[in-house]
Parts: sequence; structure tokens; C-alpha cells
Amino acid sequence: MNHEPRTVEYVSTRSNAAARPRPSAAKMLLRAVLRRCPNCGARGIFAGYVALRERCPRCGLRLHRGENDYFIGAYLLNLVAVELIFAGLLALIFVATYPDTPWALLQWGGLVLMLAGAVLCYPFSKAIWLAADLIFRPVSEEELAWHRRDGTMDEREELPHL
Repeated sequence: MNHEPRTVEYVSTRSNAAARPRPSAAKMLLRAVLRRCPNCGARGIFAGYVALRERCPRCGLRLHRGENDYFIGAYLLNLVAVELIFAGLLALIFVATYPDTPWALLQWGGLVLMLAGAVLCYPFSKAIWLAADLIFRPVSEEELAWHRRDGTMDEREELPHL
């Protein structure tokens, strides 16, 4: 059995780019945590704190990947991340202060933490969701053609899938 690492050719959205190895999953996730394009690592994929630009400024990747409900997964990822942070802090405070647990602080602090966490974590969850999508559904030649012809999400045909 051959155990040599397989090199996957990476499809860049730039028309003049040469084929290069596809970034690793860890590299894509790290780029996303830094709020960069998971595909190429470029800065500036966010137009504001939460709003993504239509395309990556360097590689031209359409950041919504052609589906109207694309970021529902980012909402779910954000919800789970904030819930886990809250549960961890709740357990930490409970254990550290037992038997005189400050229940009022946990109740009101938890409310503030949940609301603030949902807003603060959302842009990261959008970028991480995009990275996860690129990991499991790499940019294909069909998608590349869609990017280059300026396909829109208003078209009758959706983005070609694997």
C-alpha cells in the first residue's frame, strides 16, 4: 500500500495563476480564525465587522459560494461556540466559588455573555464556516468557471456542486 502523501492540485480563482498545492485544512482554519480568506490568506474579506465582501480581493473567490442559505451553518456554528464558552465559564465559576455560588452574577452575567458572545463570535464563525466548506467541498473547475463569468445568486441555476 502506498503511504506517500498525495498532492492535490489547487484550483485558484485567478485566471493567470499556476496550479499549486491546495492549502491544508489546518492552514485554512487558521486563516479563517484570523479573518482572512481561507482560500488564499488575503486580508480584507470583510466589508465591515460582520458583512463579507462579495469576493476575496486577491483570489476572487465568491465568499457566498452560490447558495442563498449558505451561512445558516455559520449561525449554527456561532450558537454552538457561544454555548460551549458559556457552559465552560459557568462550570469554572461554579467550581471556584462552591458552596457560595453567586447565582445572580451567573444569571445576569450569563445573559450579557451570551448576547455579547453571539455578536463577537459571528464574523469568526462565518470565516470558519467558509473554511470548512472549502475543506469538504474544494473549488471545482465548474465553480471556477462560475466565478469567472460573474455568476450571481439570482441566476436560475445554482452553483455547480461536486
